[in-house]
Amino acid sequence: MATRSYHALERETPPPPQRCPMDQSFTPFSDAYVKDPYAELASRRDATPVFYSEELSMLVVTRMEDISSVFLNPEMFSSENVQDPVFPLSHQTVEALSAPDFDPVAVMSNRQEPDHGRIRKYTKTGFSNRRLQTLEPYIRRRSHELIDQMLANGDAADFFSSFAVPLPGDTVFRFIGFPESDDDQLRSWCGDRLAFSWGQPSAEEQLDIANKMLAYWRYCREFTADKKANLGDDFASELLADHLADPDDLTYREVESIIYGLSFAGHEPVTLLLCNILLTLLPRREAWEEVCADPALIPAAIDEVIRFESPQIGWRRVANEDTTIGGVDVPKGTRILLSLGAANHQPDVFEDPTTFDLHRPNARANISFGKGIHHCLGAKFARFEARVAMEVIIERLPTLRLASSQDLNRTPNISFRGPTSLAVEWDEG
Repeated sequence: MATRSYHALERETPPPPQRCPMDQSFTPFSDAYVKDPYAELASRRDATPVFYSEELSMLVVTRMEDISSVFLNPEMFSSENVQDPVFPLSHQTVEALSAPDFDPVAVMSNRQEPDHGRIRKYTKTGFSNRRLQTLEPYIRRRSHELIDQMLANGDAADFFSSFAVPLPGDTVFRFIGFPESDDDQLRSWCGDRLAFSWGQPSAEEQLDIANKMLAYWRYCREFTADKKANLGDDFASELLADHLADPDDLTYREVESIIYGLSFAGHEPVTLLLCNILLTLLPRREAWEEVCADPALIPAAIDEVIRFESPQIGWRRVANEDTTIGGVDVPKGTRILLSLGAANHQPDVFEDPTTFDLHRPNARANISFGKGIHHCLGAKFARFEARVAMEVIIERLPTLRLASSQDLNRTPNISFRGPTSLAVEWDEG
């Protein structure tokens, strides 16, 4: 049974493809891109839909049809690099993560066939409708509690820290089975993973994140061992029961690694989604008031936000063999950045793509959650949690609005998009 470490700490970068358009200026880390990636992506999508970014040492793919073909051909395009750091790690960071007991293995997004399908059947069962329904009362109650705290502090708050961070974190921790008493500690360990795997942290920041990752992995191992002896009604217990029923088909290390990886996947992207929903709807008062008047429109609003201002605008692959993408020859080993944001704003796929349309008929045709066998397992979870949260928000805070004169800061990275704070106000009474 082939295994691979969860994060590749060191790697070789192959040379760029020959006869491929080269782009010396493209970088997701520029101020202009962070502020508005869609404008920069649109011009490149129209002129050179497949190009090589010298900054990233990656082939960038921008059109829906090319991205879809990559997603739908997992034999040719491996997902093994999706959790790896974009840039080389410092010696100190590699040394920290080379601890003998830091040994999570690739399990889902970065595990290849046939093992990916073998593991996915167990995790997919854990994301069943029954499991989601058992979480709904908690999500609704916790949303009310967080809004109660916001209201108690006046008529303004940072929505990011007051609601968007704690709700998804607490929810995924309950889903896994972590005790509530550990929530604050767990969030502190998991909060910087975005920068580690998809950003450009300094050597000092890398080492700090690495130490948190190591502490969190050790926690997950201790938790899994304890849970094995005390099974309950939670996702971790389901995985362990499946392992105990057939330890050769789902290994104990794989159970530990699924629990380790799920905390980020079920937390940070949903935090960004909740913020992006408000960032998109609140300035468009007609759309906001329409949703407040008819909560049945919430799912449509969420789908259009996921297209228009997605929390995930890029994902990665590696070419397993020599191939072509969009007429460009791609040698084996080439690292690829799939620009989901560019495809979601493609005019021949989405009419008038730069306009937010609450009633867009094909909004759900966006590619933010991927496609094919690696389609994001948490897509249903994210939509479900966002819907329940938004139902509570519009019920409790229909006069919610963005605070004026705020500068939106976002963490520069290749994959995720959303603010690091979001000041909001409302009318009291």
